[in-house]
Amino acid sequence: MSTGGRPRLLATAPLRGEGFDRLGRLADLVYDPWIDQHPLRIYSSAQLAARIVEEGAEALVVEVDFVGAEVLAHPLIAVAATRADPVNVDLPAAREAGVPVLHCPGRNAEAVAELAVALLFALARKVLPADRDVRTGKVYKDGTIPYQRFRSWELAGRTAGLVGLGSVGRALKWRLEGLGMTVIAYDPYSEEATVSLQELLERSDVVSMHAAVTAETSGMIGAAQFATMKPDALYINSARAGLHDTAALVDALQSGSLGGAALDHFDGENLPTDHPLIAMPNVVLTPHIGGATWDTECRQATMVADDFERLLAGEAPVHAVEPRVVG
Repeated sequence: MSTGGRPRLLATAPLRGEGFDRLGRLADLVYDPWIDQHPLRIYSSAQLAARIVEEGAEALVVEVDFVGAEVLAHPLIAVAATRADPVNVDLPAAREAGVPVLHCPGRNAEAVAELAVALLFALARKVLPADRDVRTGKVYKDGTIPYQRFRSWELAGRTAGLVGLGSVGRALKWRLEGLGMTVIAYDPYSEEATVSLQELLERSDVVSMHAAVTAETSGMIGAAQFATMKPDALYINSARAGLHDTAALVDALQSGSLGGAALDHFDGENLPTDHPLIAMPNVVLTPHIGGATWDTECRQATMVADDFERLLAGEAPVHAVEPRVVG
């Protein structure tokens, strides 16, 4: 139980840096991050509720564990979800229980933007097949030289179209402009985005996805949209696979109506080894690592510590999903 008037805080999210240290000063901290478990551990709401009882916890910091009615039946000071969108928290139940839900918008924006740039360069400059040729002793494959096989257009002077201009889109925008690219964006919720989706697809040499998956955006890039893009355009998705129709993407790549694709997410977090995308040389695939930086963990720890400190001081947190709950 808590000591010295400090609340007992159970943290199952990965945290580090100054914010983590500060949480240790603000509360009696029980730190047991899910990502350090072997095998990985994700609590159901009932399991997390049992852990709350075991630890005598009065507040939570979670990333992937589920927070439902069983958890919210306990008198909690707050639940912090280290995600931009706390989809693992039952928000209506939290509202009914009067428990503030903190979140961390933009916590991994810089990391995801950097990966999008990495994917773009890997795809545009054919880095992976070039690396493979060196490693397999095929630098002069089929009597050719690398200069013949790996020629490509430079990115400087090209147009990049960003679908979604939230925190990640904005972080990517200045990076691409720094590379000499013209950047246009489609986002009906941003005044800075000034083109329609149709115009973006028609004009862009690179289309990069940065929207959240909602009923409005699910499958928004399908056969018609891929057909609208330039034949040598590159499609980058470092957001979610739910934004595009994967079968339509495969068709566009196989038909040659799309220059290439780079993806950091797949339905079910996995791509079968016999999937058509696996064998395509003009496709780069990474396993949902966009936000996987130490800096992300530092940033989310600081955001949680800032708002937890505000709550303890009787102030309204800055990043509460529903500030009216805080009262």
